[in-house]
Order: sequence, then structure tokens, then C-alpha cells
Amino acid sequence: MSEYLQVEIEHALGDWALHVSCKLSDPWTVLFGPSGAGKTSVLRVLAGLMRPDRGRVVLLGRTLVDTSSGMWVGPARRGIGFVTQRPMLFPNMNVTDNVAFGLSGNSRARVGEMLALFEAGHLAKRMPGELSGGEKQRVALARALAPEPRMLLLDEPFAGLDAELKGGILERLTAWLGTREVPALYVSHDVVEVFQTGADVVVMDGGEIRAHGPARVVLASHRDQLLRQLGGENS
Repeated sequence: MSEYLQVEIEHALGDWALHVSCKLSDPWTVLFGPSGAGKTSVLRVLAGLMRPDRGRVVLLGRTLVDTSSGMWVGPARRGIGFVTQRPMLFPNMNVTDNVAFGLSGNSRARVGEMLALFEAGHLAKRMPGELSGGEKQRVALARALAPEPRMLLLDEPFAGLDAELKGGILERLTAWLGTREVPALYVSHDVVEVFQTGADVVVMDGGEIRAHGPARVVLASHRDQLLRQLGGENS
């Protein structure tokens, strides 16, 4: 995949600031770093949930943000799927209606396909209040992919899943995205996940990018941050 994302953003966050400049071309990129590094803030800017003080974001040739000209594309018009650490499902809708929300045409077939991808077909008629944390996360993933987004943002979406299920879903997800050439930017503190995806890694600390490159090369040269992650820090 050729270069698909250009990011140049500056944003004050309390007593520190976000200063991020990068260009992404790998279809699966992991944002990796200690708690408070700014990883989730980057995703929020890309999703249109936070306006940066200054900067520019270009996705697949389309400018989403350009503060110098006042350009700002709203979240609903970006075509970006975003799954957060805490899945936000509509509590008054069952699983099928949650995944179908915003779809048109033959949405039922689409919903079934997405639920099957995440081994959640048996949950179709359940209400969110009847689901475990891991089940909610799988439904949230299905809902994010149902409209076929142009890009997928993932903020530690597998935190509630056991290792075996997580590995299977991650494998199917990367295959699905690869077939459709949909890039993903993924926040994780799990080193196993990073290596399993064969991803590029962007190491962040203090609101800035400290390294960017293949997982094995980057993580080997940032052992201190790796140890902090293994010590249980989160994004």
C-alpha cells in the first residue's frame, strides 16, 4: 500500500503538548508507548473527535483537517471506523440493530457477515445489557466495519478477550482489512499483538514520535519503553 495518511498536528493538552508529524504507508500500524504518551489523542484527532490547535490531516488524498485554511471534515463524513477501549453501544437496540445502524439496502446480510467475522452471530438478538465486556467489544468491531470504512482506528479493542479468541479475531480482522485494502491504526500495549500483526510501529512518548519502523527493529531499540509496557502501563 502506498502512503495513505499524512499527519502534522500540534495541540496543547494541559501542561504538555502533542507534536506529531508522520506519513503512514504500512496497512497495519501500531501506536505503542507508555500511558499518557498521546496515542489516544492522535486517534481522536483523526476520527474528528478533537480539533487540533494547528495542523493538517490527509487520508487517501482527501484533506480532513487543515487549520491554516479552516478545513474541517466532521466525524460522520470521514468514513473512519473507531473502536475505543469502552465500546459504546446503543442500550435500547439489540445487537443486530446496533450493527445495522446507519446502513442502507440489504443490511441484514451485512450484519450477519460482520457478526460471523467476530464469532458473535449467536448474540444477534441480545441487548447490550446482556453482554459481557468482551462480547460488547466484538459487537463494536462488527459495527465499525459494517459500513466498509476507508480507515479503521482501534484503541486496545481486544482488552476484554481471552488470548485464544483474541488471536483468532486478530487474524481474521487483518485478513479482512488486507483484502479490502483498508488501513488500520492500532493502539496497543501488548507486545505479542504487535509481533503477531507484523505491523509497523510508531513509538510515542511525551506527545511526540520517538521512532517509526518495523516492529522487531523499533522495539529492540526501545527496550526501556517495552519494559514499562510489560509492567502493566496502558494508553
